[in-house]
Amino acid sequence: QDYYGKELQKTEDLKTNVCITSARPLSKVVRDALDRIHEEVVARYYGCGLVIPECLSSCRILDLGCGSGRDCYLLSQLVGEQGHITGIDMTEGQVEVAKKHIAYHMDKFGYQKPNVEFFHGYMEKLGDAGLADESYDIVISNCVINLAPDKRAVLREAFRVLKAGGEMYFSDVYASQHLSETIWKHRVLWGECLAGALYWRDLYSIAEEVGFSPPCLVTASPITIGNKELEGIIGNCRFVSATFRLFKVLGGSWAGPGQAIYNGGIVGHERELVFDANFTFKEGEVVDVDAEMAAILQSSRFADKFLIRAGKANAAAQHCSC
Repeated sequence: QDYYGKELQKTEDLKTNVCITSARPLSKVVRDALDRIHEEVVARYYGCGLVIPECLSSCRILDLGCGSGRDCYLLSQLVGEQGHITGIDMTEGQVEVAKKHIAYHMDKFGYQKPNVEFFHGYMEKLGDAGLADESYDIVISNCVINLAPDKRAVLREAFRVLKAGGEMYFSDVYASQHLSETIWKHRVLWGECLAGALYWRDLYSIAEEVGFSPPCLVTASPITIGNKELEGIIGNCRFVSATFRLFKVLGGSWAGPGQAIYNGGIVGHERELVFDANFTFKEGEVVDVDAEMAAILQSSRFADKFLIRAGKANAAAQHCSC
């Protein structure tokens, strides 16, 4: 908390490039939405690029580790006045910055009443903030889960508050191996999102244990430290900034592989939807999908955007994998 509340006063104070990694090119809609966000909120934000899932109209979204609220105010515009955004963060100073600018943003967006709220609290204990079971369509997180010592608790709580068919869409830092105690206890490496990085294989086992569908990798990019002292401490461990999506799919949603046809129409992705690293859907085209992807598309908020029909997928269909 002290690292993000006191040592870091602006993005330029970061000692590595971990928390300024960008994932995807920004659409004009997103660029315009970013331009409407208060400059203090942007300057005090330390996330990795942007975490913006698709098909957001009227959705209820929870942002774990919202910081100064940049992503919340961006998503506030994308869900519309009928949607709702909740942000929670462990650093009280960051939450204060986010709260301070609610009225400014609602006026800027032309909303009659706020569709955002912010809580000071912990993502491992969402119940303490009064967040109820099955109350959100989407949970996002932007390079913050690595700061939580108990990753299982974070994913377990996210699963609890998601509605059936809901999604956890999040970026984070992952390591090529389990980290040593020396790295784990290093204050700067922890604050810069490296020391708490999860061994990437552990994400798969934890997700399965909690109840999520297998993780779908969206994007990934290697991290360069650019600091000789920190590189010496890290040794031969390698880190990657990656975005994954997990779904709360109920058992028996789909029995086997099938074929998916994208109907089009998702704002910003009208003709083509790049769902993850394995599946890209073009409007009107038939795509073979495995049972897991068929279940995700049929049971989630994407259901009315796709026609899913039974049929054996061909050899090109792939499982979501890292």
